[in-house]
Amino acid sequence: MLKIKNLHAQIEDKEILKGIDLEINAGEVHAIMGPNGSGKSTLSSVIAGKEEFEVTQGEILFEGEELNDIDPEVRAHKGVFLSFQYPVEIPGVSVTNFIKTAINAKRKAHGENDMPASEMLKLIREKSEMLEIDRKFLSRSLNTGFSGGEKKRNEIFQMAMLEPKLAILDETDSGLDIDALQVVAKGVNKLRRKDNAVLLITHYQRLLNYIVPDYVHVMIDGKIVKSGGKELAHELEERGYDWIKAEKTV
Repeated sequence: MLKIKNLHAQIEDKEILKGIDLEINAGEVHAIMGPNGSGKSTLSSVIAGKEEFEVTQGEILFEGEELNDIDPEVRAHKGVFLSFQYPVEIPGVSVTNFIKTAINAKRKAHGENDMPASEMLKLIREKSEMLEIDRKFLSRSLNTGFSGGEKKRNEIFQMAMLEPKLAILDETDSGLDIDALQVVAKGVNKLRRKDNAVLLITHYQRLLNYIVPDYVHVMIDGKIVKSGGKELAHELEERGYDWIKAEKTV
């Protein structure tokens, strides 16, 4: 589904990604861990097409199509979803109206008509019940006055409604208490299917207790320096990153 080859990227002439190779197949969950400043969030932003980053070398292939020169909106319409570490607040625009606009924009990009109101309401009802979201929550202004947990749950609701092929969750566990973390993880697990994939960006192993990855990758200084199964995350929790840095210098 996603294939990244020798990816280099920079911002304001500072190179951050220094040769990333990564392949994610449908049905898989991959986690990327690493110390602060290693390039994890930059990688998620570059995959999604955020324009402040410049790809200087390598390629990003999504379902066989090169994404390097494709706008972020088009990538989203093709099925790439990015949850933000710090979701934007939009006063005056309800959660429901925002998601209606997003869904119909995606349908328009695929040459389809707007989703009928009755079908939209049915879908909203199904997904909100699945994620245990109070319907009153959906009438609130997008992220305005939301707690950290509410913002993250809202993003999982957006993910559920849009049904992306690739969901990139950038530090979705940041600032969450255990109860909120469990709610978010439960939502992600309910959305896992054989025809979609998830890329988790996280500092902490605790998220991976609830969303069990097929593969764990360690990023240090703009490169993936080690990959393994879920047991690698437990080893990182116990030993930190210094032992990997030591291996790298040997």
